[in-house]
Amino acid sequence: MFTGIVQSVARVCAVSTCDGELTIELGLEDLIGENISIGDSVSVSGVCLTVARLSVHCLAFDVSRETLSRTHLGKLSEGSRVNLELAMSVGDRFGGHLVSGHVDGLGTLVAKEPAGRSTRMRFRAPRALAPLIAEKGSVTVDGVSLTVNRVDDSSSVVEFELNLVPHTLTATTLGELQIDHLVHIEVDLVARYLKRLQECDD
Repeated sequence: MFTGIVQSVARVCAVSTCDGELTIELGLEDLIGENISIGDSVSVSGVCLTVARLSVHCLAFDVSRETLSRTHLGKLSEGSRVNLELAMSVGDRFGGHLVSGHVDGLGTLVAKEPAGRSTRMRFRAPRALAPLIAEKGSVTVDGVSLTVNRVDDSSSVVEFELNLVPHTLTATTLGELQIDHLVHIEVDLVARYLKRLQECDD
């Protein structure tokens, strides 16, 4: 389990494929490098992955076909930057919201404009996520916990706006996003299970 508070941004050292699956190697960052062990769960831009191999300078993750089919990790290349967060430990400060690292869908950045010192971003996501994204609720974008400002579900898709403060833009990869870039969307965990309970009752 994660909180959506990014601890480090790492650069991809290498990407390789074998039998339709992917191995991603990331450069260790000082902030979290000495706390990582093989077998640990790490949020990589919002996707929960397991550390498969670890060296002095790099850590490696194996990415399954299922994960590749639901994420944009297959688009990573050498030099790409990703957001990292270690799984929560008992007693850790809880700064964001409950994040599982299980992507609910891919979103697209459709608008980006200054809003004072901050930046307002508008994302488009699959219509199926509309009931799970609420104004002033929480959503995770590429592993970053954010508050939804507005929601528009009047069409065949759902669009939502976020306001990103300068710190978030510089401490994560979100400041690098350009129009039409894909992002991982994870809805609020409570909303996901409430919807499932409702479906079962029906």
